[in-house]
Amino acid sequence: MKKSMIKQYKKQGGKFGSKFPNYLLVAVPRARLAVCKGYKFGSKLPNSLSVAVSQAQLAICGGIRMKSVAFHNLGCKVNGYEMDYMQQILQEKGYRIVSFDEKADIYIINTCTVTNIADRKSRQMLHRAKKMNPESVVVAVGCYVQAGGEETLKDKSIDLAIGNNKKKDLLPILEEFLAKKEREGAKEDKTLQGRTMIDIGHTDEYESMDLYHTAEHTRAFIKVQDGCNQFCSYCIIPYVRGRIRSREPKDILDEVRRLSTNGYKEVVLTGIHLSSYGMTQGKDFSMSRLLWLIEKLQQETGIERIRLGSLEPRIITEEFVKGLFGCTKLCPHFHLSLQSGCDKVLERMNRKYSTKEYYDKVCILRKYFDEPAITTDVIVGFPGETREDFEKTKEFLQMIGFYEMHIFKYSKRKGTPAAVMDGQVSEEEKARRSNALLEMEREMSKEYRKSYLHKQTEVLFEEEKTIGGRNYQIGHTKEYIRAACETKDDLSGQIQKGTLTGFLMSDILLFQPQIH
Repeated sequence: MKKSMIKQYKKQGGKFGSKFPNYLLVAVPRARLAVCKGYKFGSKLPNSLSVAVSQAQLAICGGIRMKSVAFHNLGCKVNGYEMDYMQQILQEKGYRIVSFDEKADIYIINTCTVTNIADRKSRQMLHRAKKMNPESVVVAVGCYVQAGGEETLKDKSIDLAIGNNKKKDLLPILEEFLAKKEREGAKEDKTLQGRTMIDIGHTDEYESMDLYHTAEHTRAFIKVQDGCNQFCSYCIIPYVRGRIRSREPKDILDEVRRLSTNGYKEVVLTGIHLSSYGMTQGKDFSMSRLLWLIEKLQQETGIERIRLGSLEPRIITEEFVKGLFGCTKLCPHFHLSLQSGCDKVLERMNRKYSTKEYYDKVCILRKYFDEPAITTDVIVGFPGETREDFEKTKEFLQMIGFYEMHIFKYSKRKGTPAAVMDGQVSEEEKARRSNALLEMEREMSKEYRKSYLHKQTEVLFEEEKTIGGRNYQIGHTKEYIRAACETKDDLSGQIQKGTLTGFLMSDILLFQPQIH
């Protein structure tokens, strides 16, 4: 049967680069789906998938070559989730996913525009892709495209541009573009007559996506929310991601159950403004349904750990934290974005809280959780930040005592109020302030890790690493402290109880498993 089918296909002119016959167009995605759903080599497949795999093998025997696609992601965890989905749908269709460093037929760059530097990196990757293969189709996707509009479309490196809230439609958009290109030649139409872009500021549609697997194998980032209503003075994101929109709870629960069944032990809830989950307006965080969602995940899925992405400080109340404390699967790791420890600067940033209010929120967390990991973001050199303002920030950071701080030098973003504010700080002064806080961060982080020495903890192991000629399994505690266990056994995907005994490296603690 197989030989006759191959013979028939070759008789019809089948060759490398040609399109699949209909039966193979169905077979290959179904075979990919079998892998995505966790079926392994040697396992018994359902009849439909067994047939699909055989037909996919037949495609290879028949000499059919699907187009190769290389992905590159820039920016946040939400972008990462969306890229995993785009890669998944192309894999299911039978496209060959290759490394971005390889020559590919199609390059897809999921862009970022959070700063002018992010814009530059996006342009560099687009140009690099076209340089690697001038005959390739280069697809620019996401925030950089959304922000740049007509100006971005002038870039000769870009063949196809897809804006936000259209990433879910990558497959039909790409195939329509390829078919049109084959039919009409090199006629330029980068947005399919405007259908690949929308007015993002006037939509309440949440872009639904469902993952079967992610780039990581033990921890999965789950997008539950999109958009932002906060309009901080330095930030372009509300203009390119639109207003707050939330994912249907059923879709989230189904995805987490599926990932748990496929061996994932931890999910990280993420969004552009996660604290706004379930809200239609962006001011009253008592209306957020984030706690409700966490409780649902706790009660109705088999996932073992729930970790939260960045939180708005104003969501932290006695009621909210008391509810979190009741969720035993929740990781006591809270990223509360601060940005500045000076009230005057916070006001210019349009952050809508004071340092006193922020401090009170941290106290509530520490009231319920024993030594929780509290991390943050800080911008130095914001327009109008004087040396006295910076000293106030340093004092406030020292008073809080964070586990980790992400330090950013302020970068102008065209189109934001801060870009035209008076009192722009020199690059040299920004660097000085950044270095001072990075040194402070190293000391704080070391002290926090030391506080967990000789304590009982649990580690979720993720990867193998050789350090100093010895084999270690590396993972993270619930507080996201990196830990290493010296062993030749593969512990990936396992959660083990034990004790942190000392420093292997400045950012890795040694872990001694509990003897059963």
